[in-house]
Amino acid sequence: MTQPTLIRRVSGGMNALPSLLPAALALAVTGVPVLPLRRGKVPFGNCPTCVGNACGGRPNMKTPGPCDCPGVCHAWAAATTSREVIVSAPWATAWRRAVCVGYHPGGAGLTVVDLDDADAIAWARTALPATRTVATTRGEHWIYRGAMTSRNAVRPGVDIKSSMSYARYLGPGNGTMTDLPDAVRALAVKKPPMVRWVPPTGAVPAGPGGEECPHRTPAYLERGITMAVQQIAAARSSVHATVYRTFLAVLSRHGRCGCLTDTHVTRLFTAAQTKGETLRHCTDAWTNARTTLGL
Repeated sequence: MTQPTLIRRVSGGMNALPSLLPAALALAVTGVPVLPLRRGKVPFGNCPTCVGNACGGRPNMKTPGPCDCPGVCHAWAAATTSREVIVSAPWATAWRRAVCVGYHPGGAGLTVVDLDDADAIAWARTALPATRTVATTRGEHWIYRGAMTSRNAVRPGVDIKSSMSYARYLGPGNGTMTDLPDAVRALAVKKPPMVRWVPPTGAVPAGPGGEECPHRTPAYLERGITMAVQQIAAARSSVHATVYRTFLAVLSRHGRCGCLTDTHVTRLFTAAQTKGETLRHCTDAWTNARTTLGL
């Protein structure tokens, strides 16, 4: 699909048909499926026949069905590139009530990274490859070539809109559209839930606990655990090795006097899991470090 040559931002209200309809047709002719959005920037509700998806849905929805409703039903699944549908009587009524043009990014082979505020934009500029950007009311849309799974709230102020989702059309934007990077795809991957490590009986304290404590004050141990957590969090590659080395360093320094508690170890495990380590990996690394040190 060729990159859309899009017209400028459009808006309107009850008399919006003259401006919104040409904008929708201009998008559709480039292969971008469009739909009208009503006040609140949301799709129109289903007609009586389609309420509750009783009709079975449209063929391009997750659950295919026999729906052939001529109206603007089923939200993003109603988006179309058909001129005949877009200018039909049911759609013309919707365009008159619409406030903006929406489109289905995934249906056009696109992905929109919706950045809601200045903090999200600042993050994107350091974490994501540059691409075409479009200004929004509060932030920016970053548009990439390629479709993926949609997911909201992938991080503070960041949503991903692509397959089975819709976005507002806010103009052609600036910059050259680039291919969808792995960094964006990775944002939609759901991480496994964090599991608190419960140490087996006798595993903590790590050592016999009979030796004199060399730490003198709790602040010494706290500083060591904090530095270990920071070291794990800073890992950009070789996370497995970093976690093991960090566990080994903590145990070599604090594992023989009996000062380590469940709370300390849980903090280390939580830091490792945040970087993508599984509970099993954490447990194995901890056990291997203890074995190496003869604890």
